[in-house]
Amino acid sequence: MGRDYYTALEINRNATDADIKKAYRRLALKYHPHSNRQPGACERFRDLAEAYDVLSDLRKKATYDKFGEEGLKGGIPPESAENGAWSQGYVFHGNPEKTFRQFFGGDNPFADFYTADGHEVGIDFGGLRGRGVKKQDPPIERDLHLALEDLFYGCTKKMKISRRVMNEDGHSSSIKDKILSINVKPGWNEGTRITFQKEGDQGPNSIPADIIFIVRQKPHPRFNRQNKDLIYTADISLEMALTGFAVEVETLDGRLLTIPINDIVDPQYSKVVPGEGMPLSSSPSTRGDLIIHFKTHYPEKLTAEKKRLLKQALAT
Repeated sequence: MGRDYYTALEINRNATDADIKKAYRRLALKYHPHSNRQPGACERFRDLAEAYDVLSDLRKKATYDKFGEEGLKGGIPPESAENGAWSQGYVFHGNPEKTFRQFFGGDNPFADFYTADGHEVGIDFGGLRGRGVKKQDPPIERDLHLALEDLFYGCTKKMKISRRVMNEDGHSSSIKDKILSINVKPGWNEGTRITFQKEGDQGPNSIPADIIFIVRQKPHPRFNRQNKDLIYTADISLEMALTGFAVEVETLDGRLLTIPINDIVDPQYSKVVPGEGMPLSSSPSTRGDLIIHFKTHYPEKLTAEKKRLLKQALAT
């Protein structure tokens, strides 16, 4: 009498495709040679693979249900073949690990036992040649683009991520969304790194990666930033550079500063307004400076009379 594939998978003949998959998952994990060193486990593991290979294929299963193992492996005469039944003799490929890897795919709980090309890694008495210990996946880095106002006041950013998480059975996984909350502190600098530990993809053979968000400051229409200081560039005429003027600057918090400039503005000149820059992340009540640079626009041409007057005015 031929073997009973249903008995091998511990299911009855009315089992659905889902029942077959569930049974194979449970028993293959139980009798896998890397988790079960009991006598007979390897043979049992092979029987499970062959049973699943047959019962998970509709044509093979139809032939087996009608003609048994003998008919399945011996081949069915053309006059007996019907309803898509398998008409040639079935031969199991003989590699239970192949069936196992195809079934579990990326969720293979014994993936660390194999090289990239699927060959099994040897085992020493000390264990799996250094590969049995779980290793953490490399960190995942993402840019966090923030406006200068966000870094001035501070804010909360909600970041949605999609990651693979293990299901309750401990073997399969699914993709789920998660919201990560980032509390941006006033004064954070470009390049600040915010780490969420082990929020990457979960897997049976690895430690989830850390997710790291890196602050990237968006360009601002009025200011450039240098650490704790804000840089503002004012456009002025040559007349203003030589005779004095007042420059108006709208701050990040909406105030309008009027700063008198009584000095002669040469190309190296800048005006420092203390305490009007960015807050310090370590001490938000302390602020850097506002530094005003000037871009002087020279006249494109002068009349002879204006040149004469300028020479007269600038003569020492």
